[in-house]
Amino acid sequence: MQKKFIVVLGGGISGHGSAILAKKKGFGVFLSDSGRIADRYRERLDEWGVPYEQGGHTEERILAASEVVKSPGIPETAPIVRRIREAGIPVISEMEFAGRYTGKARCICITGSNGKTTTTSLIYKIMRDAGMNVALGGNIGESFAYSVATGDYDWYVLELSSFQLDGMYKFRAHIGVLMNITPDHLDRYDHCFQNYADSKMRITQNMTSRDWFVYSGDDAVIRDQLPKYDLRMRQLPFMAHAAVASGAGDAFLCDGKFTATAGKASVEIDTAKLRIKGLHNAYNAMAAALATLAAGVAPAKIRRSLYDFAPVEHRLEPVAEKGGVLWINDSKATNVDSVYYALESMTRPVVWIAGGTDKGNDYEPLKAFARAKVRTLVCMGLDNAKLVKEFTGVVPEVVSTDSLEAAMTAAKAAARPGDAVLLSPACASFDLFKNYENRGELFKNWVTEKA
Repeated sequence: MQKKFIVVLGGGISGHGSAILAKKKGFGVFLSDSGRIADRYRERLDEWGVPYEQGGHTEERILAASEVVKSPGIPETAPIVRRIREAGIPVISEMEFAGRYTGKARCICITGSNGKTTTTSLIYKIMRDAGMNVALGGNIGESFAYSVATGDYDWYVLELSSFQLDGMYKFRAHIGVLMNITPDHLDRYDHCFQNYADSKMRITQNMTSRDWFVYSGDDAVIRDQLPKYDLRMRQLPFMAHAAVASGAGDAFLCDGKFTATAGKASVEIDTAKLRIKGLHNAYNAMAAALATLAAGVAPAKIRRSLYDFAPVEHRLEPVAEKGGVLWINDSKATNVDSVYYALESMTRPVVWIAGGTDKGNDYEPLKAFARAKVRTLVCMGLDNAKLVKEFTGVVPEVVSTDSLEAAMTAAKAAARPGDAVLLSPACASFDLFKNYENRGELFKNWVTEKA
């Protein structure tokens, strides 16, 4: 019998891990990347003897695949993906592929438009601190597939984007966490919000009555979507506004404290004692507490880890205070909802740096906070026309710049002692930077050297 031939599209963190797992499982495998594969991933592929190409696709070889594992960053509109689809070859995600080989291990999967990285990091820290045998993967940490290929874990904590969920069919989350659903990446979903919402709701697929579903009871979109699904798992909503308690438990924020309950276990948390501030982080902490209670972590251990957790890099990360001005790196805020929470958490007058590749943003939800808190908006991007138009007359001063250097210089000139300079772009980074991490690092370097 001829062995299955797996083709992996994309040689980044997701793709190289999938290729190595395919190799370990004895499949024929070939990895193809239209760009350059990073040295660290090429070294791993070489070490495992995985054949690969970079700088283009050999169509004949790709179309010989039994199955294609597609990296999440590659859109369906890419010509090679269209050819694969036309040929009737199944296309799956790394999650779907790796999920076949996890054995008795259980997966906690976190998705949402905002908050998923912090929540994922919280859950992982709580479980690791509790001494559990756990791996971190998906959008952060190590490749899920690589962890499955090289380790033997009891738990996987996975941050999942909508793109990853799109390529999952039989995969099942044992504990699913849905933070919120707000407009994002609509360019990948035919500019149709329902398509994007459907994608996020895939977190619930295949879940059984033995599983747990943690979700925001305050999110109107989630509340609207839930009745459309036959949900058999135990539900754990978390809330600060709307009360939607479930029989399985919940978490409710009141007067700065919340009690999270899952089954018979519960933990009380005082948000004033958290090192991560703002309402959005209270939501993240509630979701993490519910998920880890469901995973069987002792309440006292959850409390200790939550109080000990430091802010995630590039998400409301204080960089330095110089001349009475606090510089904050929130480069990960690539959509309007993230910026909403960032502005909501500000207690100082704000010089706000925003801009980049606009993803069809509606800036209206930001205007009340901008009016109340922002003194100067510095637009940083190759095309700032939309931002300038939206916020002229909303904030006292709008400055348009086309480089990081110019934006930082303008922000420094505008800032006064007692202010915060907040990099919270609301846009993707691809016009001027490799990614949001690159944007955040350059911001931090500039602050260190020139602020």
